[in-house]
Amino acid sequence: MTEHRSYHGSDAVRQAIATAARECFAADGYEKATIRGIAAAAGVDPAMVMRHFGNKAALFTAVADFELRLPDLADAPPATLGLRLAEHFVLRWKQDDAFTALLRASATHEVAADRVREIFHQQIALITARHGPDLDSAPARAGMIAGQVLGVALCRYVLRLPPLATMPDDELTAWLGDTLQRYLMAPIPSPA
Repeated sequence: MTEHRSYHGSDAVRQAIATAARECFAADGYEKATIRGIAAAAGVDPAMVMRHFGNKAALFTAVADFELRLPDLADAPPATLGLRLAEHFVLRWKQDDAFTALLRASATHEVAADRVREIFHQQIALITARHGPDLDSAPARAGMIAGQVLGVALCRYVLRLPPLATMPDDELTAWLGDTLQRYLMAPIPSPA
C-alpha cells in the first residue's frame, strides 16, 4: 500500500506529481512508466495524477517541457558559433535528466517524438536563420544540427556507447563543435 503524503494546496500536489513523473520517465522511459508508479513516487492516489494531468501522454507533455536555453550568439565571432553551441549542449544535457527521458521516450512513443521535433524545430531553426549564411538553407542546417546533437546525446546518455559515454566533456565539445560549425556556416555540399 502506498503511503500518501500530506501536501498543502493543489499547486504542491501538482509539483510533487511533476517531479515524480520526471524521475520515473527518466528512469523507466515512457512505455514502462505508469500512472500508478508515478503516483506512488509522489505519495498520492493515482486519481490525483489523473485529476491534475488527465492521462499519461498529457503528463509526459507537461513535464517534458524542455527548453534548450540556447545562448545568445549575437556578439560571438562567427568562427566560434559551433563551439559555443557544442559547449552549451554538453552542459545542458548534464543539467537536466528531462532531456534524457524525452530522448529515450521519443524512440518508441509518438507523443515524445512530436515533442522532440517541436523543441528542436522551433529552437534550432532560430539559430540557423539568424547566424547561417542564408535563409534558404536555414531549415536544412537546423535539421543537420539537430540530427548531430540528438545522435550524440542518444549515444552518450541513452545507449552509453563507448567511448562517447566516458569521453571528457572538453574533448566531446571539441569534436561536436567542429561539426556544428560546418553545418551552420559551410557552403552547402553539392551532390556527387
